[in-house]
This record gives sequence, structure tokens and C-alpha cells, in this order.
Amino acid sequence: MLKYPCLVLDYDDTVVQSEATVNYPYFCYILDQFRPGASITLAEYTQGCFSPGFSGMCRERFGFTDEELAEEFRGWQEYVRTHMPEPFPGIDRVIRRQKEAGGLVCVVSHSSSDNILRLYQSRFGITPDAIYGWDVPPEQRKPSPFPLEDLMRRFTLPPEALLVVDDLLPGCQMARAAGVEIAFAAWGRLDCQEILRQMEGSCDFSFRSTEALEKFLFDGLDSRGIIQNS
Repeated sequence: MLKYPCLVLDYDDTVVQSEATVNYPYFCYILDQFRPGASITLAEYTQGCFSPGFSGMCRERFGFTDEELAEEFRGWQEYVRTHMPEPFPGIDRVIRRQKEAGGLVCVVSHSSSDNILRLYQSRFGITPDAIYGWDVPPEQRKPSPFPLEDLMRRFTLPPEALLVVDDLLPGCQMARAAGVEIAFAAWGRLDCQEILRQMEGSCDFSFRSTEALEKFLFDGLDSRGIIQNS
């Protein structure tokens, strides 16, 4: 019997290694187009996406308008069609074991649903049972609890049947608002001490490797505290 019949995965920097190899390089390009002379380091970009979040960073630090944000998103969609990030090693086993055991694999992300679907089908050979991407109405995007509440309605599941796995605060806030447990995908944030500290203090579980998450989900580990694997 699955520990969590419904696994709810974030996408960027939880399933795929997208920040450093795709999202940051594209943002540097678009920043040069919209704000010539402005710059941002990868560390600053990482921190900004963590708090206040990508849109907040664009508005507060660089004064992006709604129209510029929309144009950035359209351009980013085109960019990622030809720049697919690599999955984190071992995450494919988590996804496949969940599906093979009869569980649900759902995605809640700020990436577009088309890009998520394309990667899942090409790299994992599966179609997620549900995707809530950036293309849903703004009020339904995380940190709104809507995706989790909708999943529970659609599949007739109680909150304890779901586990959210995410690397940033919006996923944690979404899970808390819906009464669902949250696991920190720490494997992509091991060099970001502030994110590690805040997320490990905010989440029900923390996993520093995809292998640790796999063991917790499928190999009978019943600890309910923070789990950390260096």
C-alpha cells in the first residue's frame, strides 16, 4: 500500500535542473532587452525566486510591468521548447515506482503545462494525472491551495493521501493552506544555505537526495520528523 496515493511534484529545480541551465540564462537575456545595463548574479536570481518570488523580483527590483512579464513568459515558453533541462538523477525512479504501484503523479508548477507534459512523456514515458501550470488563472496558481483542493475533489482523496514535494516557499504555503504534508526537495538547494534553513524549518520532511525520498515513499521508512541525507 502506498504511503501517499497522490504524489504532487513541483517541476523546476525539484524534478528538473532548470534554474542554472535554462531559466537564469534566459532571464539575463530578457533583462538585457528590457533593462539594458542591469544585471543579476545566479545567487541573486536564486534568492529572488525564493523571496519575494519570480514575479515579485521582476516588479520590485527591475520595475517590470504586467505587459513585460507577459512578454517575458511568452519568450521563455519559446526558449524552453528548445532548451529542455535534465531531470535530477534518481527522480525518474520515484515517478515510475509511484505509477507502477497504482499511485497518482500530479504536477503543480509555475512552468507551462505544455513543457511539463513534453518532458514527462519524453524522459519518463508517462503522462501526469493532472498538471496545474502557469497557464491556469492567476488566482489558481500556487501558493493558492486550489490545485490541491481540486485534486482532492477530482480523485476523492483526503488531505493525508497527498504529499507535496517542492523546493520553494509557494509550495509550502499551498500545502499548509490545504492541510497537506509538504516535503522539501533539498537536493537542488544544497548550496543555498538560507533556502535550506527556511525550508527545512517550514516543511514536514526534508530530503537531501532523490534516493532519500524514494526510500521514504516506498521502502517502509515511517519516521515523521525531518529526514536529511547529506
